[in-house]
Amino acid sequence: MPCALRPPCYNPAPVRIPITGIGVIAPGAIGIEAFRALLASGGSAVTEVDRFDTGGLSAHRAALVRDFRPKEFIPAMKMRRMNGLSRLGVAAAKLAIEDCGAALSPETGVAIGTAFGPVQTSVEYMQEYVEKGAALAPPQLFAESVANAPGSHIAIEWGLRGFNVTITQRESSALAAAMYAATQLAKRSAKAALIGGVEEANEMLFSVLDRIGALAHDHGPGMILGEGGAVLVAGAGARKPYGWLAGFGIARDTTAPISDWGHDQKSVIAAMQAALDDAELASVDAIYVSANGSPRADELEQRAIRERLGDATQVPTKQVFGEYAAGGALQIAAALVALDEGRYDSVLVNSISAGGGIVCAVLTREDV
Repeated sequence: MPCALRPPCYNPAPVRIPITGIGVIAPGAIGIEAFRALLASGGSAVTEVDRFDTGGLSAHRAALVRDFRPKEFIPAMKMRRMNGLSRLGVAAAKLAIEDCGAALSPETGVAIGTAFGPVQTSVEYMQEYVEKGAALAPPQLFAESVANAPGSHIAIEWGLRGFNVTITQRESSALAAAMYAATQLAKRSAKAALIGGVEEANEMLFSVLDRIGALAHDHGPGMILGEGGAVLVAGAGARKPYGWLAGFGIARDTTAPISDWGHDQKSVIAAMQAALDDAELASVDAIYVSANGSPRADELEQRAIRERLGDATQVPTKQVFGEYAAGGALQIAAALVALDEGRYDSVLVNSISAGGGIVCAVLTREDV
């Protein structure tokens, strides 16, 4: 981290944040070992949507979580108070804490990203409100209709009293949450943190994204909507770290309209360079690219990579797990698995958001 993000510069060495636990509730994979196997297979979790009717829409495919049984992770009485999004987050956190091999301090922080939050719960609450009136609308649905519900449940479940933030920055939500948490750990505001991303695919969200032309379909390119939850344990744990958060960079593409990507590759280069500078590295072994199938976004990122990093190895993950906050957290998890398996010593993780937000991170295999 640069001096502005470190404790006062009595410690001039770059700050590395160890990741010692990974919890995954992903399309095609429940748990870290299943996640490793899916990555090793080179397959994709994208399938035809059968959860709701896509008739009349252009898109019919998504990366959906299947075979997830929340009761295997959450006691029944507690589960009743959680919506689907919160269940994904709490289950992923449970797996991450078990994976790290140690109990977490009560001062542990929580930073979660979600692009859209509990859309389905909001829809259900408004239906109840319209049909029954304000006095009879279920208060529990209202409490679960806010984006920070998953992060709050995670903190309550494990008695965590550190910082608790939920970041909604579209495609970059999970990486932005990781940057916030790493900054707090570098400043020693907390000794450990749970970092992650959650997203839930539902009919309302899928329909809206389809109707604005954002999703891939038979007659044109676009992104694949993904869902799930992934949580990382940062700064504490008993096992050897999967890897280390070594540097971050952010930038804004001012040419981007509010709901699309721009064309200024210099802004993407600035974010990548800031992450490299923060990690005190000149280059990396591979780039976990933001590439999500959206032509404007992908072309913008490719121009930036060619100009700054040439023909560097690129690893796309959004074609496996889909896009948005769960896909962003799984992108980080996939990079950490590659580091843990010795495939790379350092990687750059990119995330470019519609609207112009850009977040990049450098992850390293060792604390050097």
